[in-house]
Amino acid sequence: MKIIINHSSMQPIYEQITDQIKAMIIDGTLKEEEMLPSVRTLAKELKISALTVKKAYDFLEEEGFVVTVHGKGSFIAKNNQGLLMEERKREIETELEEVIRKARISGLSEEEIRELFELIMEE
Repeated sequence: MKIIINHSSMQPIYEQITDQIKAMIIDGTLKEEEMLPSVRTLAKELKISALTVKKAYDFLEEEGFVVTVHGKGSFIAKNNQGLLMEERKREIETELEEVIRKARISGLSEEEIRELFELIMEE
């Protein structure tokens, strides 16, 4: 599994791991019921603390992306299309908020932003 850690990022390492694993689940790189590397293996591979990887796996489990079977490991949860769609919507919402923020900083009015959005939607 290819995970890239940016040590100069302001985003915590466990969140970087979580986000990248979610992205791999959403795009189909990781399939349902596929086993994730053990906490120790991934920690060694990424040269980070096992506690950081454990925190990422726990967070993924809380969100329903991963299921952990004690003594066996962590696995990608059976595909929950609603959960995946909600995650995609959240990502799009975040990106749209960023675009709107940039438009406002650039001095565009609410009406100009709406017009641009509608123009793009027509294409």
